[in-house]
Amino acid sequence: MSNSSTSNSSISRERTDLAAVLQKTALLSTLTPAEIQLLAARTVRKMFRTGELLFSEGEPCHGLHIIARGKVRIFKTSLGGREQVLAMNQPGESVAELPVFDGGPYPASAVAIEDAEIAFISRRDFQAFCMEHPEVALKMLAVVGARLRRLVGIIEELSFTTIRQRLISALLRLAESQGKQTERGIEFQLPASHQELASQLGTVRELISRNLMRLQAEGLLDVDARQIVVKDMKGLSALLVATP
Repeated sequence: MSNSSTSNSSISRERTDLAAVLQKTALLSTLTPAEIQLLAARTVRKMFRTGELLFSEGEPCHGLHIIARGKVRIFKTSLGGREQVLAMNQPGESVAELPVFDGGPYPASAVAIEDAEIAFISRRDFQAFCMEHPEVALKMLAVVGARLRRLVGIIEELSFTTIRQRLISALLRLAESQGKQTERGIEFQLPASHQELASQLGTVRELISRNLMRLQAEGLLDVDARQIVVKDMKGLSALLVATP
């Protein structure tokens, strides 16, 4: 993965387009159309191809990123090169808000997991805007607070559950949110590869594959690459409290 600073230089965009992007962002939902237009005038777009870094952990923060199109993965990397996914951000979400205010470096890295378009506001411009519109700063606190709660949840899960339990929890969430009832059971597709799923669950691909095969051998799942059929939801749920 690389951070492309030449091919993805900031490109000015039509103000009406940027205004539409900002208007749909929860962080800016309290602003009037006139205020949105004012902020849009200070905003540029950046384009990132799949696999390109928006920024790397430890880099100085230059501004606020808002996803207009595509998806972005936020992650940290260990000294051994293993990734821990912290968040998967969608269009309309802002990315790494805290360093915009505290002046510190980015605490994690961000990469486009599909071609992405980013609305970018410089740190100086966004801080000045928040001084003029304190309700945006209050909204930012709510967003940062939600991020903190999510990170606490990740820490708890990594500290107090097994890999098997984390995998089962992820499978149950996907079955409930995306599964379709069929004669075979509840069918859905994993949204990412086993490697990507391992990064989200704080482990390695081999253990994800091994545990999927174990659940299949126990008669709870059918697994075909990323295609999953949950044959026994009650039995799978029961393992959350009984998993060794």
